[in-house]
Amino acid sequence: MKQLTQMPKPTAKKALVYCRVSSARQKEQGHGLDSQEHRCRQYAAMHGYGVEQVFPDDVTGGGDFMKRPGMVALIRYLDAHPREDYVVIFDDLKRFARDREFHFKLRHALKLRGASVECLNFRFEDTPEGEFVETVFAAQGQLERQQNSRQVVQKMRACIEAGYYIFGPPLGYKFITSKDGRKMIGPDEPVASILKEALEGFASGRFQTPTEVKRHLDAIPAFPKHKNGEVRLGSLIELMNRPVYAGYITVEKWGIYLRPGKHKPLIDFATWKQIQERLKSKSNAPARKDLNQDFPLRGFVTCGCCDHPLTAGWSKGRNKSYAYYTCQQKGCDDYKKSIRKDKIEGDFEALLKELQPSPCLSRTAWDMLSDLWASRRNDAEANASAARSEMAKLEKKSESLIERLVVADNATLITAYEGEIKKLEEQKIILREKALQTYQTPDTFEHIYRTAMAFLANPWKLWASDLLEHKRMVLRLAFPQRLPYSRNEGYRTAGLAEPFRLLRDLSMPKYGLVELVGIEPTTSCMPCKRSPN
Repeated sequence: MKQLTQMPKPTAKKALVYCRVSSARQKEQGHGLDSQEHRCRQYAAMHGYGVEQVFPDDVTGGGDFMKRPGMVALIRYLDAHPREDYVVIFDDLKRFARDREFHFKLRHALKLRGASVECLNFRFEDTPEGEFVETVFAAQGQLERQQNSRQVVQKMRACIEAGYYIFGPPLGYKFITSKDGRKMIGPDEPVASILKEALEGFASGRFQTPTEVKRHLDAIPAFPKHKNGEVRLGSLIELMNRPVYAGYITVEKWGIYLRPGKHKPLIDFATWKQIQERLKSKSNAPARKDLNQDFPLRGFVTCGCCDHPLTAGWSKGRNKSYAYYTCQQKGCDDYKKSIRKDKIEGDFEALLKELQPSPCLSRTAWDMLSDLWASRRNDAEANASAARSEMAKLEKKSESLIERLVVADNATLITAYEGEIKKLEEQKIILREKALQTYQTPDTFEHIYRTAMAFLANPWKLWASDLLEHKRMVLRLAFPQRLPYSRNEGYRTAGLAEPFRLLRDLSMPKYGLVELVGIEPTTSCMPCKRSPN
């Protein structure tokens, strides 16, 4: 009797499960991924499949499956196991690809890797009729995706046109709930105040370049930094270009330009425009990477012989190091001739102390500014009225350009009209702010000008600060141009900033009074007796 050989049991087919939700929010707040995985595992167990791996996705990726990390990982997994015969299981046809073109591209990509696909609520058939039905379902998914996208964009655009910022809050802002219960952005302190100071400082010239703004922010622990512990210059420049900080919203891809926002601005629009102009222009005093506390005059003081900026450094002696300023311009008579740090900086401090006006002159300047402040307050309404009148003229001009734009059929003319309309809108915004400006500020004249007058009264006090930023500020505020320095003669005649020049002119008498010698003439052809007075 022949012995029967036992046939080997067929091994279970290996399965890979793919699950997808449209956003991370659905993943965190819902149970979409868990429920999809549960149903797919039940389907696999019912058909005798062994689930080997699960690939979840929480991004939509549009129609392109290669933008979904989970699907990319699944394809790479198949590439890493080329000899395995897998079946890919997913919950619904819409989870596969909501785009007709990418649907069949994904089907082809899986087929090339020897994987079959199975869906819980759709049966794939390799027949003309089956392909037609599959095409209809894929096209329906694409239609729904595009309709949803259009609806979302329409709602987002409506919110922006109503003045609500709907994207991720920019640096310095956070989402808050308004009084009417709507979600909007509001200042996020202390970052908002830090950023406001930096933006206004760059607009006013306190910081000459974005690099100086970066260094200022790097030194503030409360300001967010990049992974390397510093503020990224590129991100800072992009931030300085955003009109959202001036209270306006721009979305170019939707044709929305400078829409007034409901949120509180950090700066006014005129300041933002000044920032844009300064970003486009070249700075007169560029910030150097090698500026440091040891040599605050580096790059600002020039050689009195060749007028090139002096550089500085430490020279190592036998027992200690010595600090010098030197001219590195070849061909100069003072080329590589050193000037002691204490000599050149001591002369500069003496120059600063000479700028200090007398107490009497400081009080006179204070009274003059106070009178000017009062005059400006009186003229505020006249200026506002003039701004409103000019704004009305610009409004008519803008309407005329819009009428021309509507009937224009030349691309060059359309571009020119659109550019001109944008410029007019910016001018109207500035005039609108001027029309609303008054000098009825909560701050008093004394509070606003106290710091400025303290600096004018004693600029050397700010120079004595330990902060390099303060020293560089003194250079820019007191001297509009670089200072030439001669090794033998010291500082040449320095050009002063306007406030210091005016104070100097007031302190230097240009006219003398005729000395009183008596009522009668000092000489006479007739003998006479002089008055005792």
